[in-house]
Amino acid sequence: MPRSRLAPSAVVLLALAFGAAGCTSSPDPIATDPVPSASATAAATSLAADAPIDEARAFFDRVNSSYLDGGGATDGRSLVDNLVAAGFDKADMQVTSDTTSIGREADSIQFSVLRGEDCLVGQAGSTGYSSQVAPVLGTGDCLIGTTRTIDW
Repeated sequence: MPRSRLAPSAVVLLALAFGAAGCTSSPDPIATDPVPSASATAAATSLAADAPIDEARAFFDRVNSSYLDGGGATDGRSLVDNLVAAGFDKADMQVTSDTTSIGREADSIQFSVLRGEDCLVGQAGSTGYSSQVAPVLGTGDCLIGTTRTIDW
């Protein structure tokens, strides 16, 4: 059965048509200034008291990471003050000492915020920043061991 000569011609015509279509210019895109939505801005700057713990942790991490990535100090007072500025209640916080038991600078500082039955626990120091959600201890605290009095 002989092949039709029309098929190869159709393929060539289609290729030329698609190739020519690629040469046409499209209108330039119009630049617009992005307008942040009110909800996105509010979500980035505040946390509802009844927010689920996963949202609270995400906010906690944004607040701490932004502060530390911007060169913020890793001493306990500075970390606590940063969290207070973001809306966390100082009365719900704990922080470890800035110094070791022999008076040297601590390699890292642990800090926490009590939220109901959960604790947002952060650690900042020479190895970077990390966090976790942990259950409240039987003592009602978030951190084990001796913590620094937050009296400022």
